[in-house]
Amino acid sequence: MIRQDSQGEVPLFHEDENAFREKKSNVKHPLACFFHLFFRTSAILIYLFCELLSRSFIANMVTIILLLSCDFWTVKNVTGRLLVGLRWWNQVDEEGRSHWMFESRPESSKNVVSNSESRVFWFGLVLCPVFWVFFVFSSLFSFNIKWLAVVIMGVVLQWANLYGYVRCKVGGGKNLKNMATNYLGIKLFNKVLNKTEEP
Repeated sequence: MIRQDSQGEVPLFHEDENAFREKKSNVKHPLACFFHLFFRTSAILIYLFCELLSRSFIANMVTIILLLSCDFWTVKNVTGRLLVGLRWWNQVDEEGRSHWMFESRPESSKNVVSNSESRVFWFGLVLCPVFWVFFVFSSLFSFNIKWLAVVIMGVVLQWANLYGYVRCKVGGGKNLKNMATNYLGIKLFNKVLNKTEEP
């Protein structure tokens, strides 16, 4: 479900619209940018070099899962809102049904997003889950089963945020489906067009 403007319990984006009025390419939220990358990068580095840091599997596992959890919470609740003007959450109605909400700032306030911050946000959001998917396959192929739970946790938490923010960015499930259909339609049209032009 897409939510642009409503009167719900969660504060809306228009409350901080007056804070920024012009689009600039500099970093307005350096602390948010730092923590957006810090937790996810630290989790990856500790996973890669955990044998050098500590011989205790439990200590390494707990540290990585704590970093992944801090990253999930920070990205979902702070950096997405500050850096790109997007947020998602789950809301339970009076009847006990769960609704996923995906929100983006209205078009009138899109100018508060900085190009530099947007690049930092999407770079970290897209690149780090790729590492965790690679770690899953490397754990499976090296028969390092004890780390499998940790890397699966990394995949789940990182991909959940990626999925949520992609849904926010493109406007929900219908738009995702329409984008995929349009993309495939254009590719098919170009292929047919190229075949008809050949002698």
